[in-house]
Amino acid sequence: MSSLVRTRNLSKYFPVTAGLLHRTIGTIKAVDDVTLDIAKGEALGAVGESGCGKSTLARLILRLIEPTSGTIFFDNQNIGELDSLQLRQLRRKMQMVFQDPYSALDPRYTTYRSLSEIYKIQQVDITNQQLKDRIIELLVTVGLKPEHSNFYPHQLSGGQKQRVVIARALALTPEFVILDEPTAALDVSVQAQVILLLQQLREKFDLTYLFISHDLALVDYFCQRAVVMYLGRVVEILPAGKIATTPRHPYTKALADSVFVADPAARKDTVPIEGEVPSPFDLPGGCVFEARCPYARKVCRQTAPTLDEVGDGEYVACYFPL
Repeated sequence: MSSLVRTRNLSKYFPVTAGLLHRTIGTIKAVDDVTLDIAKGEALGAVGESGCGKSTLARLILRLIEPTSGTIFFDNQNIGELDSLQLRQLRRKMQMVFQDPYSALDPRYTTYRSLSEIYKIQQVDITNQQLKDRIIELLVTVGLKPEHSNFYPHQLSGGQKQRVVIARALALTPEFVILDEPTAALDVSVQAQVILLLQQLREKFDLTYLFISHDLALVDYFCQRAVVMYLGRVVEILPAGKIATTPRHPYTKALADSVFVADPAARKDTVPIEGEVPSPFDLPGGCVFEARCPYARKVCRQTAPTLDEVGDGEYVACYFPL
């Protein structure tokens, strides 16, 4: 299957400044040398603890922020070479659903205006009647009613707000959608409905997803593959179904054990995470997980492991994979 999105050695470093002169005293490597492929039509999960770089990676792919180094390809086109007009046209094909629908919608705008704004921003040639018909079509597609077009955000439930946000992402018929914790701000009873909707939309419109989540069980259910990040680096790429059963990186194993191992008697076989997370200002020169890894040896402290293939479609950055 061909790749729709590719990153090659993608990095984003943020300088840390101090004092009146804003002297640079360090660097935070939010995303560090990330290379991955997202196949057309797949749902790729991105998992890891808070601060691991998942959301920064998403914003880099959409070019909402500029990378420090590396390249991003969309449908074999290097998006770093696009001018502002070309980038605006590309954004019709790439959209994002943010995790908090309460802040994603302007409280002064009705649903109709929120959805119509994107057509104005993108300067779409469309008549008023065509716009009205399109917005009604979008609302019905995401499980809302035509009358919801006149509602303000405070008149909608959390689940309905998120459906409006999803409708806005679909407005320009994109090929690629980034889902940044799309159910995190919703009640548990509503989460399953939104996940089912997103599955149906992917199948109906042949969408490609990057699904960012801290919920490993949800990634296991929703995605075909998963990329595991730790302190800005990719430590493992594997089929999503193997997160719970046969992860190869100790960090992935520890994350899975914290979610999927409920029986205290079975925890004797789990991988413990010990020690403190390294400071983002002073990352180790070797493996970023070395300080917390129970299997770490001298080589792990000296040189960072590369992301190597260990099986059919499985990659792990570890000298001693499980």
